[in-house]
Amino acid sequence: MSGDKDPTQYGPGGRGFYGAVTVSERGQIAIPAQARRDLGIGAGDKLLVLADPEQGLALMTIETLMRNLQGSSSLLEMIRQHADDDADPAGKP
Repeated sequence: MSGDKDPTQYGPGGRGFYGAVTVSERGQIAIPAQARRDLGIGAGDKLLVLADPEQGLALMTIETLMRNLQGSSSLLEMIRQHADDDADPAGKP
């Protein structure tokens, strides 16, 4: 793509659009080079493939997922306690 304009578009929060990829007959895709550079993804790195029926697929490193989940267990416990308190205002089982 020598001489081609970089198709990368950046939006709020540094979110990027890197173009479109085509799934091969073997189910493979190539991650655009600029996306790999921006996200620090290198040869041999493992990516998690996450899916949401409404939003589609997402790829991320385990480090990113762990960083996003950090503190989630304590948050869930606080929510659970709050829900339990609301279910029984007198504190009875």
